[in-house]
Amino acid sequence: MTTCPASVGPSISQEALEAFLARAAGVLPAADHELLTRIVASLTQLTRLIRQQGTTIARLRRMVGGLSSEKTEQILPPSSAETGQTPGPEDRPPSGGDPASNHAKAKGHGRIPSSAYPDAQRIRVPHESLRIGMLCPECERGHLYGLDDIELLRIVGQAPLVAKCWCCDHFRCSACNGVFSAQAPPEAQGPKFTETAVAIMALLRYGNGQPLNRLDHLQDYLKTPVPASTQWEVVCASATLFEPVYNELLRLAAQSPLLHNDDTYVRILELMGKRRAAKLANGELDDPERTGLFTTGVVAKTEDGKSIVLFFSGRKHAGENLADLLKRRAAELPPPIQMSDALDRNLPKGHATLESNCLCHGRRNLVDQISNFPEECRFLLEALGEVFGVDERCQADKLSPEERLRVHQAESGPVMERIKAKSNALLAEKKVEPNSDMGKALLYLLKHWAPLTLFLRVPGAPLENNICERALKMAIRHRTNSLFYKSERGAKVGDLYMTLIETTVLDGENPFEYLTVLQRFEKEVALRPGDWLPWTFRATLARIEETARHPEANSEPTVVASPAALQPATAAEPKRPSSSTARFVAGAVRGSAVPVGAPTPTEAWETALRAFAESGEAEGDAARGARAQGRVTGRARHP
Repeated sequence: MTTCPASVGPSISQEALEAFLARAAGVLPAADHELLTRIVASLTQLTRLIRQQGTTIARLRRMVGGLSSEKTEQILPPSSAETGQTPGPEDRPPSGGDPASNHAKAKGHGRIPSSAYPDAQRIRVPHESLRIGMLCPECERGHLYGLDDIELLRIVGQAPLVAKCWCCDHFRCSACNGVFSAQAPPEAQGPKFTETAVAIMALLRYGNGQPLNRLDHLQDYLKTPVPASTQWEVVCASATLFEPVYNELLRLAAQSPLLHNDDTYVRILELMGKRRAAKLANGELDDPERTGLFTTGVVAKTEDGKSIVLFFSGRKHAGENLADLLKRRAAELPPPIQMSDALDRNLPKGHATLESNCLCHGRRNLVDQISNFPEECRFLLEALGEVFGVDERCQADKLSPEERLRVHQAESGPVMERIKAKSNALLAEKKVEPNSDMGKALLYLLKHWAPLTLFLRVPGAPLENNICERALKMAIRHRTNSLFYKSERGAKVGDLYMTLIETTVLDGENPFEYLTVLQRFEKEVALRPGDWLPWTFRATLARIEETARHPEANSEPTVVASPAALQPATAAEPKRPSSSTARFVAGAVRGSAVPVGAPTPTEAWETALRAFAESGEAEGDAARGARAQGRVTGRARHP
């Protein structure tokens, strides 16, 4: 039976609705009961939408009608000037679907080839009796030569966390009671949860928003138990390994010329209800009147075009979190461009910025008024569409910020002036009441005209804040699935992982590989975090591997290392290297296997790491290394 997600009205509870549906199940036929259940669920969903803050009738119509897009061609019927006739019902988009769904299906949709699975286990299947060069069994004249393999791909299911157990022989002498044990292979040594296990748990929890208890239940079903409490302990303890990179991302973001910021609400139980009252009674909250809890998203665009996504959860709103970030900004740098909506709480008090407001927010207010002012909204929306079209063309042509500014000034400037003149005329001629919803939409544009048109005066100023709103979807997904954080500490751990995951994704890298590599190179990351950012870590790995492959370039004599020598130490070696990096496989990200019995001269690998660590010539490396070493020492004292 489908259950109702919330009560319909203040006098009807969810339990009462479910009881009513249960009683109706014994009276109505199955088909009628299913229909009644869907009707009640639809009414409940409609009630929830109506209660949402900021919901308008027009927006509610779009939600109920199934049109989620705000594109002009989908929300406006064709004008009479375009069709030569008055638009009728047949010209309007269908209420039950997307008008674009009738378009031809794009090419490329079909079976995924086996080449799309680079990490799939490849199993050689030799012919039962034939080999290359043998005489043909059919004609007995020609000889066989090889063709491309026939690849049969099968997908198998397994638990996200897979357990491996090494059973080492264990003996005792019957005479002297001496005990003898087989030496455990290197891959069996180390912490119980490997780097890949930590990466998977972090991705599921903070990247996909899956609560810990759900993974707990799934692992139980698949007979590999990992309790939710254990998952939290492992993920929380591993967070300290990522702090050097997180702090480096904070530093780089603070120096960026463009900063987007916005926020959404969050639940932190430690700062809510009875727990908050206890903190107030103990004087632990500095501002007793403040009750809001927010997750702030900041997207920084660096000078070289990289994107950094930062998350901050707690009692501070977007402006305060941005102000804390700008405290790290170099004093000699000019004020950055700040893109946000027009809320005052988004401004960083005490720090100068070039304020830019989101043009999409102003457009959305007009979209809500289409049914009341169709012609006026058509004019304004089509004019804004021209401006966004110019910006899209600039991006496609990869123009520099200065070239983009000149194009906008020449093409978008006159369009924006027409929008301003039309808005003023509608209000001055009393065609729109200032206190109406349409009047408020026009006044929003006019009141914030300077920050809305910053892209006409400053190179690189964006038109909208969509990139930050998309980034906040990660926090919203986590809130929807996991509901809350228990403590401020848990929220900070979540912010750290979300920052690393979303920044990696936005820069086109694989977050699972990235988190795994950072753990395997823990000491090197702590000493030089700038070499292990999402857009630099692969180049760093390549340099280390190249140094290990050609050790003769180093000043110290060493053993020449083959590709197999870059694999972890095998059981045949008497001593296992203590450095965490010596355990890293050159093809670890690619999942290469260790040949059984292959010789592994770890001296070459450690020499390569030493050479890499001594190769940095950038200013400040020594100071950062000292700070990082202090953090490592501190972690050793306080695990």
